[in-house]
Amino acid sequence: MTWLVILLCFLGYMAAHIADISVQNQSLMDNELINLLLKLRNEEFYDTLLVYGKDCEFHSVIKNVDVAVVLVSDSMNFEWNFSSLTLILSCGPDIDNGGPNSTSIKLQRNRRLVLLKEDFQPSNICNIYTQKEQYNIALVRENFTKSKSIYTCRYFQDPNVDEVNLSGTKPIFIEQFQNMKGKAIRIVPDLLPPRVMLYQDANDGELKMIGYVANLITNFAQKVNATLQLDFLKPSTSITEISRMAKDDELDMGITLEASLNTSNLETSSYPYLLTSYCLMVQVPAKFPYNLVYALIVDPLVLGIIFVLFLLLSVLLIYSQKMSWQDLSVANILLNDKSLRGLLGQSFPFPLNASKKLRLIFTILCFASIMLTTMYEAYLQSFFTNPPSEPEICSFQDVGSYNRRIAMSALEVNGLIKTNNSHFREIRMDDLEIFDNMPECYELRDAFNLSYNYVVTGDRWRSYAEQQTLFKEPVFYFARDLCFSRLIFLSVPLRRHLPYRHLFDEHMMQQHEFGFVNYWMSHSFFDMVRLGLTSLKDLSRPLAYTPSLLMDDISWIMKIYLAAIVLCVFCFLLEIGVDKWKRWMKFRNLQILNTC
Repeated sequence: MTWLVILLCFLGYMAAHIADISVQNQSLMDNELINLLLKLRNEEFYDTLLVYGKDCEFHSVIKNVDVAVVLVSDSMNFEWNFSSLTLILSCGPDIDNGGPNSTSIKLQRNRRLVLLKEDFQPSNICNIYTQKEQYNIALVRENFTKSKSIYTCRYFQDPNVDEVNLSGTKPIFIEQFQNMKGKAIRIVPDLLPPRVMLYQDANDGELKMIGYVANLITNFAQKVNATLQLDFLKPSTSITEISRMAKDDELDMGITLEASLNTSNLETSSYPYLLTSYCLMVQVPAKFPYNLVYALIVDPLVLGIIFVLFLLLSVLLIYSQKMSWQDLSVANILLNDKSLRGLLGQSFPFPLNASKKLRLIFTILCFASIMLTTMYEAYLQSFFTNPPSEPEICSFQDVGSYNRRIAMSALEVNGLIKTNNSHFREIRMDDLEIFDNMPECYELRDAFNLSYNYVVTGDRWRSYAEQQTLFKEPVFYFARDLCFSRLIFLSVPLRRHLPYRHLFDEHMMQQHEFGFVNYWMSHSFFDMVRLGLTSLKDLSRPLAYTPSLLMDDISWIMKIYLAAIVLCVFCFLLEIGVDKWKRWMKFRNLQILNTC
């Protein structure tokens, strides 16, 4: 019996000792993990811990941390709306199950610390995470208290695992895509100048790209030490195929621009590259012909005032000559020789011994004559030097009134209809010329074809404006009052889970900050000339220079002069006829009286 009691006491002591050792080991494990979390926080700040998986050592550690903790036991099938500064702690090598794409993208760059069992190889785990395009992975074993080793995945080196000691100074997580060591980036260009232009380098014979979108991609590839794997669309394929390929992960980057606010999925668009407008490219109104200049000078309201002034001066002259209304008649007022010749700046007979009132009226008449003739001559000389232009298009509803249809591709028309653009609805479909072949429409626009007006973005217009500085006269102008949209964000299509998206967005903003994008856009026209895509030829088709006026230029003067002569002859004949009729009537009345 005594031996039994001794045996039970011994077993109880051993159980208590083993439990104490287990508690001490757990405490040591917690301390080491806390030190590891502190080191990770010093390397890159985090304010949230996401603990994923079933119960493990991480769950006991989170009781002693001073940051927010999110526990996920089974699946990542939820919409992540927490802080982006999150460190993920995974209780095992199981890849995060499920979850929407938005959550996967938000957590793709986040650092992951995975707890491994003894029988798992770190290199195999890194390969599994690499296939899921998750690269910021660090692994610790369950015996971390003894080894104090952290295994970090290195995607661009062989072997793909690097061992880091907890007490060492070597960083655990690094930005792996800053040096891609020649890894290929799959790209597809839209070949729309001046965005993307291909040429063959004369030195090495390689096919290279230039343009304010192509330069952005090529500079990024050089920055991260990557190569570009170039692929092309089929000739009959729409450029929207590039966006489709980005959504289906068939390419990494599309060398084109798409309106990011109009896309249904912003996950396949980069940070906005350009902020531009989408407006009409309208023909510069033609100059009025010289034969219409004479009538343009005098406004109808001014002409009415001059006519009223003529009537008043005629009435005053008729009354002031005899100080009576005896000679006042419609004929004397409308055909007053002195008033008419005086307003036209011609000489007229001045009566002798004129009264002061009559002299004052003549003074007013002479002053009005000087003002009218001087102003008319000044306007006439100015308009003959540079005739005024015909009225411009003021609204979308007036497009059809100017006999110029708007040439648009079917792709652009469908885009405006899809976005329910209010300005586009104001245009009648009869005023549109829709091209199923978009390059054909762009060729007409590049050639400054005067048969149509066109639509153009603000970035493309810059090269057109630069080209027209070489013309004798500009052909088109950018109608800022006729814009379908004044604020369009143009982005580069990207693959959904592109792991270096943040580096590309940062690179894009740096190019803007240092002025490279503005420089590329300002030199885009000269790049097109250098590659033979456009010429320095004057496409304005100016009118032939004539050293003197033609008969057609003074046709209105001749017509008015002829009409005035005809009117004078008619009035003269009418006056003679009326006088003869009066004499005949008087003679007839005398005969009747004599017979009586």
